[in-house]
Amino acid sequence: MAGMHQRGDHVMGFDQQKTTHHFRLTNTGGVIQVEANEASDTASRDQIRKHLGHIARMFAEGNFKAPMLIHAQTPPGVPVMKELKAEIEYTFEETERGARVIIKTTNPQALAAIHAFLRFQIEEHQTGDATELS
Repeated sequence: MAGMHQRGDHVMGFDQQKTTHHFRLTNTGGVIQVEANEASDTASRDQIRKHLGHIARMFAEGNFKAPMLIHAQTPPGVPVMKELKAEIEYTFEETERGARVIIKTTNPQALAAIHAFLRFQIEEHQTGDATELS
């Protein structure tokens, strides 16, 4: 976990210990959300927004280098998400303390890949988020 945090600090541009990640599965895809732990931590908030804005653009282009660098491996689902990039929509939204990327698709194969990717993130970041749809 320490190695992932160090790589994450470098790739994401913000301190992993000062922020909270959440990964949620939805019926149409999922959500990646990162928030600064402290409302007064505007530096982390701004870096989160910059990073997730960049991630939304990169993923839409089929570029998953950031998670591959952070986790030192290709996360599950990435090969299919790259292949079906035209069938997946990534929407960036700012939140009060950070930002989120909403991932949507109508393609069942892409949906399974998105869920595999998000489950991996939940386990790697130890977020405690649900790994199944409720």
